[in-house]
Amino acid sequence: MEYQDSSTHTRKKSSSSHRPPQSKLGSYAFSLERGSNSYGIQPLGNMLLQCTCNVRDSGLGTLKVFSDEMLCDILGLLGAVDLARLAFVSKALYVFCCQDFLWRNLVLLDFQGRFSFEGCWKSTYAVCRAPSSYRAHVPLKVSGFFSDYLFQSWLCANLRMRAEWLSRDNVDRRSNLSVEEFIRNYEDPKKPVVITDAMANWAALKRWERDYLIEVAGDVSFSVGPVDMKLKDYFVYADTVKEERPLYLFDPKFGEKVPELAADYEIPPYFKEDLFFILGRERPDYRWLIIGPARSGSSFHIDPNGTSAWNAVIRGSKKWVLFPPDVVPPGVYPSPDGADVASPVSITEWFMNFYEETKGWKKKPIECICRSGEVMFIPNGWWHLVINLEDSIAITQNYVNRSNLLNVLEFLSKPNCMQLVSGTSDRMNLYNIFKSNYEIFFPGSIQEIQEKAERKAKQQKMSFWDTVTDAKVGGFKFDF
Repeated sequence: MEYQDSSTHTRKKSSSSHRPPQSKLGSYAFSLERGSNSYGIQPLGNMLLQCTCNVRDSGLGTLKVFSDEMLCDILGLLGAVDLARLAFVSKALYVFCCQDFLWRNLVLLDFQGRFSFEGCWKSTYAVCRAPSSYRAHVPLKVSGFFSDYLFQSWLCANLRMRAEWLSRDNVDRRSNLSVEEFIRNYEDPKKPVVITDAMANWAALKRWERDYLIEVAGDVSFSVGPVDMKLKDYFVYADTVKEERPLYLFDPKFGEKVPELAADYEIPPYFKEDLFFILGRERPDYRWLIIGPARSGSSFHIDPNGTSAWNAVIRGSKKWVLFPPDVVPPGVYPSPDGADVASPVSITEWFMNFYEETKGWKKKPIECICRSGEVMFIPNGWWHLVINLEDSIAITQNYVNRSNLLNVLEFLSKPNCMQLVSGTSDRMNLYNIFKSNYEIFFPGSIQEIQEKAERKAKQQKMSFWDTVTDAKVGGFKFDF
């Protein structure tokens, strides 16, 4: 499945008749959405080329000793009034205090999801606070301001995906796949696959245009990052957002909120067995409606509860990058108990800084683009990153069956399981409840599955990496 990356942006498309400007950072030439930074921020290297002083240092005074990141953290502690006043002190503080991610945090904190996005977060805050006296925020360009930290954030919000980031496709794509073949060739060996015809009969493929969704659910509030937003307001946000990490609609209760949406899809036959049904109302969250603009997505994570997952794309397209359980992706730092995963860069920044590195690895990432009408299967334990290449709508579900039952039981028995499971009221006893209920429904089968797993572990098999072929997908190109 995907997980929500609730951090922060762009989606304007350049016309084919206009060649987009280029920005160099290191050895790359990047194609950008917009030609100039809103506040005139430049990378530090430009200061050497221009032989000039940095307005940042002179305008911050004694605060210049702080790194830009730390200074932003400090400014993030201020309220809206203090932040707005501080912006008048100097050009440098104006640039810092107008950074949109600071105002985004204030909007979400002060107004939750009760806002209509006005193109930038500072303007949005002003409308929410004083709609009658609102004036749109017009960024001023400051000359001589250099900051790698702030420039990088802007760059990632305006960068088109490079062709080489999209070209590799080494995931099997299958149609007319029987359930037996799926279990034998993909589920049991824990191998990802894209199934191209599993959604052919879904009503959602025909109905889920924006007008329909607004008609049946426009006034319904869904989970968006740390807040709940009405769907119609989220679409307004998604249409105009220019962020490095856009907010992602990621709702686990959409079927209960809008039964019409749940009726518009059915679980593909490959994933019908879901043993968490024996928990009844105590089953953890397992299905999500996912809606997001281009550049939204999920940074590297492993799905919860030891489950496997499937992700069905109804509208749009998604780039997937996956690593098996024994390979931690570069730039990702999981805690020893697996409770936390530190990924200090955004998805776009990961591609900029780490993707090239993986080309030299023996165990290269498994990659593909999943398009409308296709279903991605993600085996339990696999690391995966997902980024939307265009406005996208998807359904994802996590499930447990006899193939991954032992993994789920092991996960639920961990001491920190209570911190990692969502959607159930009795986290403390979940392991005991699930195991005892399972043994009532399927007496003796846990031992049989354990014995089968032990026999399988003794067999010598070809490495998964020896079975992967790299089939280029030439043809697909997408500009942010």
